[in-house]
Amino acid sequence: MLLTACSANTSDQRQYPDVFINTEYVERPGAGSLLAVAKDYLSSERLRPEPIKPLPVQTITADQLTVEKQNVVYRIGHSTLLLKLDGQLILTDPMFSERASPSQWVGPKRFHPVPIRPEDLPPIDVVVISHDHYDHLDQGSVEALADKTAVFLVPLKVKPYLVEWGVRPDKIIELNWWESVSVKNTEFVLTPAQHFSGRGVLKKDNTLWGSWVMLGENARVFFSGDSGYFGGFKRIGKKYGPFDLTLIETGAYNSRWPFVHMFPEQSVQAHIDLNGKVMMPIHNCTFDLSTHDWNEPLLKAFQSSKKRDVTMVAPQMGERLVIGEAPPISSWWK
Repeated sequence: MLLTACSANTSDQRQYPDVFINTEYVERPGAGSLLAVAKDYLSSERLRPEPIKPLPVQTITADQLTVEKQNVVYRIGHSTLLLKLDGQLILTDPMFSERASPSQWVGPKRFHPVPIRPEDLPPIDVVVISHDHYDHLDQGSVEALADKTAVFLVPLKVKPYLVEWGVRPDKIIELNWWESVSVKNTEFVLTPAQHFSGRGVLKKDNTLWGSWVMLGENARVFFSGDSGYFGGFKRIGKKYGPFDLTLIETGAYNSRWPFVHMFPEQSVQAHIDLNGKVMMPIHNCTFDLSTHDWNEPLLKAFQSSKKRDVTMVAPQMGERLVIGEAPPISSWWK
């Protein structure tokens, strides 16, 4: 595996800050807002908190991925996407578990089966992680991928989690914002996001969060991870755009945490700021993580995209999408 680091010190001697901060002011969700949302869950009468019938899921096979020659993307669910870019298989925020939770006994449960199980995947070239929250950094998924993945790219201080879960340390590269590494012919850049981190009550913002720019020979892709709307999107678009495809967080928004998750209209604006050509809303239709209806993010994003003359795609889970193309939307979420 050919790795070329650019301004990226992967030594264990790197000096880490104790706490990471955003580039703009952020009011981080506190215990009060989380308790209020929990109360909303119990008291609000939502029409569609979850699908009333099985969602359409297209099965993916290892042979299909191995023989694929084009630059394509498959949506696995939530923020997990499987890309074939420059002949390499790339996974974003792998979440294959049944629940987005520290326990598989309680917590938000998956709406749909995964199009392919991690044990059925062919060897993966690169896994990128955006941050350490349970719906993006999943222990069971990492354990299943530890031996079949060549390189894990993570933000600063996320590496110890992966090592604890069985990934060899030499497979893991930690990056700071604006640092990059090339794996074969694809350059990966960790870019800023407006969010926060922590996997427990006591640990807050001790690990970095971010978005990812993927620069292939014939395609440029942006993966947002989790983020509120902020000026960083314009900076990223100016430096690395235009993007053939933007994978933009659109879901789990709430008026109680407006700084760390985007509302659908903001997601469309972020795509515009990034100088994107085709937008795919992600972070929706898999787990119930807020108080909006399960399909509201896609409904509102589609409405906003039409108003703003933005080309949006919304493939079914497991559906093959050629990067840069925009087939008609089937509105399967209705």
